[in-house]
Amino acid sequence: MYYNASKMVRILLLVSALVLCSCGKTAKRADDKTTTKTDDSGGKLTIGKVDLNDPNLEEKWKKEPAYGRKIIINFDGGLCASTLGVTHAKGYFAKQGLETQVVNNPEPKDAIATGKIDVMVEHISTSLIPAVNGLDITFTRAVNTGCRTMFVLKDSDIKSTKDLEGKTVGVHGGIGSGDHNISLRFFAKDNVDQTKVKFKPVESAALIQAMKNGEIQACVLSDQYAKEFIDKGIIRAIRSITWDDDFKIEPCCVLILNKKFVEENPITAAKITEAHRQASEWVEDHKEETADIVKANNWGSGDRDTDIYFLNAYSFRVTDEQTEKSLNDIVRDYKNFDLIDKNKEAKDILKEVWKPINQK
Repeated sequence: MYYNASKMVRILLLVSALVLCSCGKTAKRADDKTTTKTDDSGGKLTIGKVDLNDPNLEEKWKKEPAYGRKIIINFDGGLCASTLGVTHAKGYFAKQGLETQVVNNPEPKDAIATGKIDVMVEHISTSLIPAVNGLDITFTRAVNTGCRTMFVLKDSDIKSTKDLEGKTVGVHGGIGSGDHNISLRFFAKDNVDQTKVKFKPVESAALIQAMKNGEIQACVLSDQYAKEFIDKGIIRAIRSITWDDDFKIEPCCVLILNKKFVEENPITAAKITEAHRQASEWVEDHKEETADIVKANNWGSGDRDTDIYFLNAYSFRVTDEQTEKSLNDIVRDYKNFDLIDKNKEAKDILKEVWKPINQK
């Protein structure tokens, strides 16, 4: 009888221990549900794991170095980047609890890499390679499609990019510039032998005159700059990332933040990105009202009808999925052009430069 009682006590103790252990695990899972998500990098919160609907977000946000300070937004008034100005002007940043100041730094990439500004918009073609090569910047979302095109003189015999073999293309910024990189992508798509095409550095304001002088036979220009010369019958397009079906769904520009800023302030970075996303949605559905805001702030071309024309030409609703696919394609092309180290895997490159928020 004593043996059986003793055995029963041991069984009861074992069952109690198992129940307590199970309860402990259940409590931990319940806690996990109310904790902001973390990734697997030592449990550190990242921009991609921020839950903007977290009821405890404000308290967590207060721990960030950037909490409560003014966020410096760089915006040059360009129409392509107008969503950034609209985000500020229509209070989308303020809606996220952010106080922002807009500046126009003449050297924005250097300024953002050194922390003098926090946010900017820039072409992928001019910012991807510096980012891969160590410039302290990160892309958090796409901004728009468009907005550059390759032109020749209207009376030129050149009908397509293939006709540029044996010819010279003028590029603002020289070899390795954004326009050079865009040209190379056109040539790759069209099976043009790029070794048979010469590139000549020419200042943007002198490109059309250089074509008239016969120094170059083609160049890449921003659509907005080129419109005046198209209307005057001076130039015509032969290839475009704005209008051509194989390029027009690709994002042209991206929202760029300082990488260290994003790492140290993931909640602030997520709020900046979400504010811009909401403003971009509004712009896509309100092109004429956007043109009014642009004109009222002396942004864009200064001509409302021209601004509406280009706002309608560009899409400001570019998904993260499309952006990631396009970045993969661009990285692949740049590796083939020896602009990026071929030994670097695309997924590793994107892991470093592409930090979208986890949109619900």
